Amino acid sequence: MAERSFKKEVQALRLGDGDEFRGEGILAVTKALLQSGVSYVAGYQGAPISHLMDVLTDANDILQELGVRFEHSASEATATATLAASVNTPLRGAVTFKSTVGTNVASDALANLASGGVTGGAMLIVGEDYGEGSSIMQERSHAFAMKSQVWLLDPRPNLPKIVEMVEQGFELSEASNTPVMLELRIRACHVHGSFRTKANRRAEYTLKDAIESPRRDTGRIVLPPSSYLHEQEKITKRWPAAVKFIREHGMNEVFDGDARDVGIILQGGMYNGVVRALEVLGLADAFGNSRIPLYVLNVTYPLVDEEVVSFCAGKRAVLLVEEGQPDFIEQALNTVLRRADVQTRLHGKDVLPMAGEYTGGVLTAGVARFVERVAPELLAGRPLPRAARSVALPAASAAAASTAPVVARIDAASIPRPPRKAPAEVPANVAATVATAVHPRPPSFCTGCPERPIFTAMKLLERELGKHHVSCDIGCNLFSILPPFEIGATTMGYGLGWAGAAALNTQETSKRTISVMGDGGFWHNGLTSGVGNAVFNKTDNVLLVIDNGYSAATGGQDVLSSKAENAIRSTNNPIERAVRGVGVEWVRTVTNTYSIEQMRDALREALTTPTKGPKVVIAQSECMLNKQRREKPKQRAAIAAGTRVVRERFGIDPDTCTGDHSCIRLSGCPSLTVKDNPDPLRTDPIATVVDSCVGCGLCGEVSHAAVLCPSFYRAGIVHNPDAGDRRRDRWRRRIIGWLQSRIERRLAGLSA
Repeated sequence: MAERSFKKEVQALRLGDGDEFRGEGILAVTKALLQSGVSYVAGYQGAPISHLMDVLTDANDILQELGVRFEHSASEATATATLAASVNTPLRGAVTFKSTVGTNVASDALANLASGGVTGGAMLIVGEDYGEGSSIMQERSHAFAMKSQVWLLDPRPNLPKIVEMVEQGFELSEASNTPVMLELRIRACHVHGSFRTKANRRAEYTLKDAIESPRRDTGRIVLPPSSYLHEQEKITKRWPAAVKFIREHGMNEVFDGDARDVGIILQGGMYNGVVRALEVLGLADAFGNSRIPLYVLNVTYPLVDEEVVSFCAGKRAVLLVEEGQPDFIEQALNTVLRRADVQTRLHGKDVLPMAGEYTGGVLTAGVARFVERVAPELLAGRPLPRAARSVALPAASAAAASTAPVVARIDAASIPRPPRKAPAEVPANVAATVATAVHPRPPSFCTGCPERPIFTAMKLLERELGKHHVSCDIGCNLFSILPPFEIGATTMGYGLGWAGAAALNTQETSKRTISVMGDGGFWHNGLTSGVGNAVFNKTDNVLLVIDNGYSAATGGQDVLSSKAENAIRSTNNPIERAVRGVGVEWVRTVTNTYSIEQMRDALREALTTPTKGPKVVIAQSECMLNKQRREKPKQRAAIAAGTRVVRERFGIDPDTCTGDHSCIRLSGCPSLTVKDNPDPLRTDPIATVVDSCVGCGLCGEVSHAAVLCPSFYRAGIVHNPDAGDRRRDRWRRRIIGWLQSRIERRLAGLSA
């Protein structure tokens, strides 16, 4: 069960010629794929393109009508290898996954695909997860495009342009026999807008044709001597063909302005942010009409030298807006300009940060710094916004910096110029921001998460057996490295939890390491890279597989071991059967992770058993987010229908709580917090449970397993009570009232 359903929205994918599509970027990309006549789509979910996989899943009926094969791939490498169908045949295909971690996994298949080249259009749609909202290492897809020489598209975040780039991307791939990478940033994925649709196309050359009439060309397989020729072909044939197509079809854009002696070159994905920054500075209007000319690189690799020279010639200075590092494009532009003997001064990372996300505030400050240096008259008499005031240069420095050589202007008519007055679709969150002091809020497990008690059990076991080296994995389980658990020493990649501890094996000690892996990582990579490797090398360490029923960290998609029935995928394949199948003999499965004692005992046995060889503990409980997504609608419907419903939640008796807070330190549940002590003689705040509690019972389990305190209680909130509930409530009130009156009489006697 994915975190969001697109069952209603995908009906817009049936729109025909001339209809108007309204929606967000992810749906527009899917519509563009269908309009382009794809034969197959595959991928692996991950931010920011998880929803693209969800849309394709919900649109499976539409895909089947068009003869399109859609797969949830086991990994990004699997997805990329799927594009092999386009090597020898004119099949068009697309795959999608998160970058750069996904591109790392896919790089072997990508290198082979790019070396031999393709016949049909092959597109990789990568989610560029860069910036402050990312959960991964800060790298860019650009390096992979350069390494393997695949063409990198970075469309302007505008639905008509995104759709156009998808369609032209397939044509570019076919014209140059090269895979194309379409880079979608978070804002591009979720920008809303409209465009005129075309009818969906069923491929003329089908999967059936490819299967029944197989084709082969040994020149496309990466073996010597063909592999040597592939490199030459990239440079002598594919690159020139790509550059010619990009120029002739106007994939890059120029927006004119009246300040013709300066300009801005920018990645297409940066367009909305740059236009917003110019608007804040009074140098553009709300429709995107800029006083400073803009050269928008919807194709960031390869660059078109003639377009760059044409735009820069005759200008005193140009600003390059390139988010992230290294500054690949800036280095390339300097080379292009120097080779052409164009002396236009190029600014980039000297006025913009070398690293980090280019938010609205960052862009406003950087553009202001550039304009103050090279054309201060454009800002004369205009107060700068707060985000830019601290970066303004003294007038003397600005005047000195603006004296750059001027050369003869080259006609730029060959570069396509979109019509003016085209509204810019500006995301709301690109407005200039001001730094404020915000309390750090590290990511943590959700309320009621079944993984939290697992690490509580590990902390309790740590008191008993001492510390163990813990090798972590990618996924929700990685939150255990942060307070309150502070467990885990390393993480090497998705499904590489056990591999990360592979070197820590020796007969000189009986102490064992613990490796952690989620079910998503297990099926992605861990079964072979972790479990198979451990069996083959006779490791004596412990693997803890957290089976919460879904690929939870990417949005709750099903995996092979999911318990839910899936109409188009095979589920209910137990992890225990898989690990035994590759040779693990010592396996324990805990079916209720909320039982701290069961978890602790299973881990203790794994760490202390005299049995040698790899040991696997499988901890099973359903992801609470997915459970709530399923149960809450049912519960609301039952309450509305008048059915008796009991909702459990936990609380803390304020008179019993001592303010020790061990429950918080061992649980960390967001529903556990503190409040003022009601006892005037005690100053320490006491623990309390807020309304977000989902009744998982962990806090009570922690108290019992850790022998903490008896202050926790469980309560049942009854909706639509029946006659029995009302009778019990009346008796309880009478008994409690009688007991309370006795206490009050006794207190009254004492006070007398």
